[in-house]
Parts: sequence; structure tokens; C-alpha cells
Amino acid sequence: MKWMKQFGIILLVSFVGEVLEKWIPLPIPASIYGIILLFLCLKLRIIPHESVHETGKFLIEIMPLMFIPAAVGLLETWDVIAPAWLEYVAVTVLSTWIVMIISGKVTQSVIRHRKKGVQENHV
Repeated sequence: MKWMKQFGIILLVSFVGEVLEKWIPLPIPASIYGIILLFLCLKLRIIPHESVHETGKFLIEIMPLMFIPAAVGLLETWDVIAPAWLEYVAVTVLSTWIVMIISGKVTQSVIRHRKKGVQENHV
């Protein structure tokens, strides 16, 4: 029953994201509104972390399964993709590397900032 309640909270926030997408005339997907709203609710402690933790962890664990329909869709449209498959691969590899580099730099910056803060507190 606890998982159903947690999943219900996540679905409710997702629904509010859908409503926001219809009301706000910006080209932002409803899922982005939902995740930002969930983040804000968790950060402001409107929704306690414990009320979505287990279900959130479960959803992250099964996330690879969520990519299966997209992969099947790619296979069904292979006749459209086939002439430009090399371009798709190049863009995918390049964008992956760019995201990895930027994520790594941001992570290093956050770690340095935290270490600096810890050292200043000990002095």
C-alpha cells in the first residue's frame, strides 16, 4: 500500500505538470514541468523525501525498460533512418561526449566547492 501511495504522489505531480504545460504557452514538455515541480516540492519539504523515496528508487532501477518502446520505434522506421545512419551515429557520439565533458566539469567544480567549504569550516 505504501508503494501505491508513493506512486500516486508521483503521478499527481506529473498530472500537475501536464496541466501546467497546457496553461503556460512555452515549448516545454509536461515531464519537465513535472520534474521541476517535484524537485521544488522536495526541496521546500512540501513533499517529504520519504514519501516518494522507495518508489522513485524502483522507477530508476527499471528505467532501462522504458527505452524498449523507443528502440522498437527506431526499428520500425529503419527505412527512413537507414540513408542517414552515419549522421545519426556521429551526432549521438558527439553529443554524448559533450554531455559527459560538461557533466564531469560541473561535478569537479561542485566537489572542489564542497571541499573548499569543508576546509574553511575546519579552520
